[in-house]
Amino acid sequence: MSRQRPRRAALPPAQENVEKLEKVINDGNFYGAQQMYKSISARYVTAQRFTEALEILHSGACIQLKNNQITCGAELAVLYAETLVKAKTPYDEETLDSIRKIFALFPRIPVPNTLEDDDGMHELTEALGRAKTCVEGCSSFLKAAIKWSMEFGAPKTGSPELHVMLAEYMYSESPEMDMPRVSYHFVRGNDPAKFASILVNFMGKCYPGEDDLAIARAILMYLSMGNLKDANFLMDEVNKEVESKQLDLGESDLIQFITYLLQTLLRDALPLFNMLRANYKSSIDREPAFNELLDEIAERFFGVKRRNPLQGMFGDIFKMM
Repeated sequence: MSRQRPRRAALPPAQENVEKLEKVINDGNFYGAQQMYKSISARYVTAQRFTEALEILHSGACIQLKNNQITCGAELAVLYAETLVKAKTPYDEETLDSIRKIFALFPRIPVPNTLEDDDGMHELTEALGRAKTCVEGCSSFLKAAIKWSMEFGAPKTGSPELHVMLAEYMYSESPEMDMPRVSYHFVRGNDPAKFASILVNFMGKCYPGEDDLAIARAILMYLSMGNLKDANFLMDEVNKEVESKQLDLGESDLIQFITYLLQTLLRDALPLFNMLRANYKSSIDREPAFNELLDEIAERFFGVKRRNPLQGMFGDIFKMM
């Protein structure tokens, strides 16, 4: 006589699990709760009860972050964003608001200003370590959320608001400043005014000679995406802020090149564009990525077919082989 396989117990409403797991958290068992959040939410996903799985993961991410369990909170936040994809959740204001609520709970770590003794050094080291953990966790979450937004209704480069959130958090919280990455997300965002303020703020923090590179990089990134409007707006805002704060941008050849470039792109002037690249070659070559960006700009604005992608560094490698 064959034995029947036991039937799986029906899953209860998600709220029952939310309350049970919050009690585990309140008892201080953060790691135990983390494993339960992951396993229980997975059961709802398997049963295709996505709304309830999302409710459990959202609650878990928020309560772990509120309790300063950054790694646990970030892990559940990433799972939440990945479950949005599995659920084929449309890109809408309600879901964006849920993402905003999780993002708001990622802490901002104050860094000690004094290093008078060993205790001060220890506090600084600890604060920098926590800040790095926060940035890595928040970045993983927002990148997963951007990926979801690209698939389910946002512009093809992802939600502009999420890009700005990520760029601003990386700039303000990262112990290791990475302006190219910050700029990458800002130019895919929708707040060039905030980007301008951050670039001007960066001028007071960076090493000599990095300020004009950061501004030029931002303008070229906008232009490589065909966004002449925001490129001009950004340059105007930076100039206004530099003047109002009585800062010194200096007589940079690179900034001069960018100014002429913006004027050139307003009309069909490919010969002038090529002449600018030749005349300011030494300034452009200060950052290897600038020539690649200018090739993209030439294609977008003047229809110039880009060189064979095997040319350049990779082409040289193939020739050597």
